Amino acid sequence: MTSALFSNTAMRSDHRLVSEMVTDGARVLDVGCGDGVLLHHLARNRGVDARGIELSREGVAACVSKGLAVIQGDADTDLFDYPDDCFDFVILSQTLQATRQPRVVIEQMLRIGRNAIVSFPNFGHWRIRTHLMFQGRMPVTENLPDTWYNTPNIHFCTIRDFVALSEEVKARIVRADALNAAGKPMGVQMPWWFWNLMGEQGIFWLARG
Repeated sequence: MTSALFSNTAMRSDHRLVSEMVTDGARVLDVGCGDGVLLHHLARNRGVDARGIELSREGVAACVSKGLAVIQGDADTDLFDYPDDCFDFVILSQTLQATRQPRVVIEQMLRIGRNAIVSFPNFGHWRIRTHLMFQGRMPVTENLPDTWYNTPNIHFCTIRDFVALSEEVKARIVRADALNAAGKPMGVQMPWWFWNLMGEQGIFWLARG
């Protein structure tokens, strides 16, 4: 049965799933929190201690207007300033591919938080593979809306790439989901290769191994 959280159509599809993973009253840091929609939802509906980091001034201003404790900062450099275990959950939604050092960012998330939740566009999706094969050009999709020369994304990855990275940093996958074109979870029993081919987005809940 679909949960009440999934009925909130104003939220991005990955945000709805991330919000199900976070426990009530948790200490949460949202890295690259944008305009604060997810963080505001968690604070209002889950009673979390909500904190955020956002690179853009516009995003920070939007978050502050919602009453959120958000500072301007960079995931690649500013996570080092936080002490160990100061959060229960550290969230990185649709931002991993824009970081300069994705592995270091994941390692820092798992250092300062007991759990890390990461969502990202899956570059292994069959439409992207087909576009590259037949068009010979970098695709522009709903999840990858920018042209290759005007994109903040510098490290594209697939679901299988992220699984391999999780193993390299010795993280335990608590839960993983792939979202289809409609933004719905594809099912937790699917093998990685199927998610990698058919999933448009990957969402992983990691804990220290």
